[in-house]
Amino acid sequence: MITNVIGLLIKPKGQWNKIADKDNFGLFGSVLYAILLAVIPAVAWYYGTTSIGWHVGDGENIRLTKDSAAVLIGLFYITMVVSICAIGYMIHWMSSTYGSNSSAAKGIAIAGFSATPLFVAGAIGFMPVFWLALVISLVAVGWAVYLLYVGIPIVMHIPEERGFLFSSAVIAFCMVLLMVIMGGSVIAWDMGAAPSFTD
Repeated sequence: MITNVIGLLIKPKGQWNKIADKDNFGLFGSVLYAILLAVIPAVAWYYGTTSIGWHVGDGENIRLTKDSAAVLIGLFYITMVVSICAIGYMIHWMSSTYGSNSSAAKGIAIAGFSATPLFVAGAIGFMPVFWLALVISLVAVGWAVYLLYVGIPIVMHIPEERGFLFSSAVIAFCMVLLMVIMGGSVIAWDMGAAPSFTD
């Protein structure tokens, strides 16, 4: 698993080719990759928001209570894993449209591997500096999108032109999923998961 993380961050095309050479993708292994890597941002942001805190402008240091952070980070972690599974299932569901054979496990593997930069960038939560987190997040999102566009044609064994359309459809689904998550966040806050700050 570590070789996949390093390979996708340093030599993505070569790593995607190694991933594509696998004959079968196990559902357990595909989901486990997301489950393990999602721990990085969850632990980082729990520690950063409860122990370090952050500043807004020249204001005072803001931190979450441990109980509030545990609820929010728990929901954050579950959302990350479920999102990877949902995106992976959509990749599988759309594969026949673009002339590829797939499985749910293969789709989840592509989604999880493509999200690797986002998981790794989540480590910025250990030191939550707003401008730095924003810059690193933008770079991570850009790299994740690049990985998706490079990986889908290779792993799905389809031409690059068709892979481009396939990847664009996946990005469109990701945007819709993001809106659903934002709406769900508002509902969760209204139902008692709103953040509580330390005095």
